[in-house]
Amino acid sequence: MQRKITGKLIAWKDNPKRMPLIVNGARQVGKTYILKEFGVQNFNQVVHINLETNLLANSYFETDITPLRILQFLETVSNTRIIAGETLVILDEIQSCSRALASLKTFCEDAPQYHIVAAGSLLGVAVNKDQFSFPVGKVDELFMFPMDFEEFLWAMDKELLSKEISIHFASLEAMPEVLHKQAMEMYKQYLIVGGMPAAVAEFVETKSLLSSSEIQGHILNQYIADMAKYASPATSVKIRACYNSIPTQLAKENRKFQYKIVQKGGTATLFGESIEWLNSAGIILKCQKIKHGFMPIAAYTDLSDFKLYMSDIGMLTMKSGMAQQTILSPKEEENEFVGVMSENYVAQALTCNGFPLYYWKNENTAELDFVLQIEGQVIPVEVKKGLRTKSVSMTMFVKKYNSPYSIRISGKNFGFDNKIKAIPLYAVFCIKTS
Repeated sequence: MQRKITGKLIAWKDNPKRMPLIVNGARQVGKTYILKEFGVQNFNQVVHINLETNLLANSYFETDITPLRILQFLETVSNTRIIAGETLVILDEIQSCSRALASLKTFCEDAPQYHIVAAGSLLGVAVNKDQFSFPVGKVDELFMFPMDFEEFLWAMDKELLSKEISIHFASLEAMPEVLHKQAMEMYKQYLIVGGMPAAVAEFVETKSLLSSSEIQGHILNQYIADMAKYASPATSVKIRACYNSIPTQLAKENRKFQYKIVQKGGTATLFGESIEWLNSAGIILKCQKIKHGFMPIAAYTDLSDFKLYMSDIGMLTMKSGMAQQTILSPKEEENEFVGVMSENYVAQALTCNGFPLYYWKNENTAELDFVLQIEGQVIPVEVKKGLRTKSVSMTMFVKKYNSPYSIRISGKNFGFDNKIKAIPLYAVFCIKTS
C-alpha cells in the first residue's frame, strides 16, 4: 500500500549528508513492510535482520559494534553482499538490542557511505531505560503513524477522490454533492477500519468491517503483551488500567484526563509513569491544555491538564464497543460518543501532519477542541460530528485573541464565511503546518 513516508525515505536515501535512519512508531503501523518495499524499489539488495527473533545477530552486537565487523557478519548471516550505495540494511526491532542502537553512532562516524536504517516499535520505551544510550546527533529520525484518511482512500483505489478533496480544500468551494456524500461515507468506514495497515488490507480485500475489528483485537493483544514484556508486573497493570480508561475519559463532558477515573484515589504520582509509557510507545496521543492563545502557544501550556486520545481511531472504535450501524447511519445520530470519535480522528490526522496537540479552556466553561500554530498565526479549531456547527467558544476565542480566521470541522461541505473556514471531516488531512 502507498504510504506518504516513502517520499521522506527517498529524500533520506539521496541526501549526501544523511546519517543512519531510525524509523520509530507503534507496533503494526507498517514500518517493516514499507522499509522492505522501499529497499526493493530503490536498492539492488536488501538485508533485513529482526533483532527480536534473530538471537544470533542480537548476541553478536554485544561483542563487537565496529562497522566493518558488523557488515561482514551480516553478509554471512544473510548470504548477501553489502555494497555501499547499492544495499539497504534494515535492523528491525532495534529496541531489543541496546548495542545495535549504539552501533548507529559508529556507522555515522566511520562508515557513512552505507545505507543503514533501524526500526523500533517500542524504542521510546526502551530508551527510557538506564541501559540504553541513544545516539543523539548521530542519526536521522522519522516517526511513522497509522494510515491517515488520504492513505486509506489510496488503498481503496479512490486517488481521484483524494485529489478532488485537496483541490476544493485549496479553493474552499463546495464539493459536488455526490462526491461530498461519497467522501462522508468513506470517512465513516474509516472511523471503523482505522489506519492500521493490516486492518485496512483486510477491508480492501473482503469489504467486511467485522474482519477489520478482529484484526484490531489481535493488535490490542500485542499491545498488552508488550506492556507485560517491557514493564515491570506492577507497572504493566497500571499501564493497562490507563489505556482501558481512555474511552471512559473521552465520554465525559469534561474530557480532561482524570486519574480518579483509572482508580479511586488515583494520582499523577501513581499513574504518571504509565501514561508516559503509553505515549512513548506511540499508542496514545497527548493533547495539552493552553492557558492563552498567544504566540508561541507551547509557552502557555498547562502541564497538569491534558486529554488522551488513541493513536488510531479504529482501535478506539473497537475498544469502546461502539455499534457500527450507529456510525454508518445516514441520519445525524444523537449519540454523543460519535462526537468523541470525530475528535479523536481529528487529533490523529493533525498529529500525522506534524501538529503538536493543544486545546484551550478559559476560567469558566468555554473550551476549544484544538488550537494550531500555522505560519506564525494562532488558529482555533472546533470539531462537530455532524451538521450542527454553532460554537460560542470559538467566537469567544477569536474575539479575545484576534485570530485571522478559524477552522470548523464538521459534516458540512467546504465554505468560507465570517472568517470561518468550513472543512469537511474527510478533508482534515489537507490541514498542514505551513
